[in-house]
Amino acid sequence: MHRNAVRYVTRTTSAAAGAVATAATSVAAAAVAASIIFSPVADASSRLEGVHADLVRAVQLNQITEEQALKFEAKLAGRILGDA
Repeated sequence: MHRNAVRYVTRTTSAAAGAVATAATSVAAAAVAASIIFSPVADASSRLEGVHADLVRAVQLNQITEEQALKFEAKLAGRILGDA
């Protein structure tokens, strides 16, 4: 009888710990989502600076050519500035 009680306590303690861990993960995920949703939208110039920096890095890593980067940046600039 004593062994059954120990198993029960062990199982319920493990289940409770799992539930607490799941709840903590959910709270953390909600906090990250809220920080993204409520963060201010970047203005057009900072968005274009970020795009430019990313494309320069892609060219340095030989992921795209310089010509492709220029065309893509011009295309995105039109879209970003058109939205602003």
